[in-house]
Amino acid sequence: MVKLTLYGLDPSPPVRAVKLTLAALNLTYEYVNVDIVARAQLSSEYLEKNPQHTVPTLEDDGHFIWDSHAIIAYLVTKYADSDALYPKDPLQRAVVDQRLHFESGVVFANGIRSISKAVLFQGQTKLPKERYDAIFEIYDFVETFLKGNDYIAGNQLTIADFSLVSSVASLEAFVSFDAAKYPRISAWIKKLEQLPYYEGANGKGVRQLVAVFKKTNFTFDI
Repeated sequence: MVKLTLYGLDPSPPVRAVKLTLAALNLTYEYVNVDIVARAQLSSEYLEKNPQHTVPTLEDDGHFIWDSHAIIAYLVTKYADSDALYPKDPLQRAVVDQRLHFESGVVFANGIRSISKAVLFQGQTKLPKERYDAIFEIYDFVETFLKGNDYIAGNQLTIADFSLVSSVASLEAFVSFDAAKYPRISAWIKKLEQLPYYEGANGKGVRQLVAVFKKTNFTFDI
């Protein structure tokens, strides 16, 4: 009997990437909400599980894994019936891995985290234009990646879609998405929204994140 526990909170895009993967694999798990506002992630108990004190953290049979990209690759490798979500073919896997690194280093680090840290934890209400421009750079790259492809890493659904849609859909919290300017992204998100588990695993959390930032009334210096 598989015993998995996921530590996280729904507004977090990386947590939602893991929830999408767990749902796609039809894996049952216990979900433990981590109250980062109350700094629960800095408790001694949580630090024993994840000394980097990030979410998500996955517990599997007493072992702890953190970083969403590591978690979702692990879940498919260990529990999937096939390699469809994380192909073993070297070239296909390289494309998936590139997308995962892009999400980590560009979309999340340079886009979401840089804004979130400034607004939610440093109390800034006006952000420099470069942060605004970074969001559009992300949109431009993703639109390009989708040229000629049904999904973000080719023509089949992979964990790269789960990782990127959780973050790209969340950019709505910062800059309103223009479907006319980015038709491929719009079609891709709509395709993923048709997944039976999308709303529960990602859609709900996206709206929660957007609501959090709407309350701050932050603006860009543009």
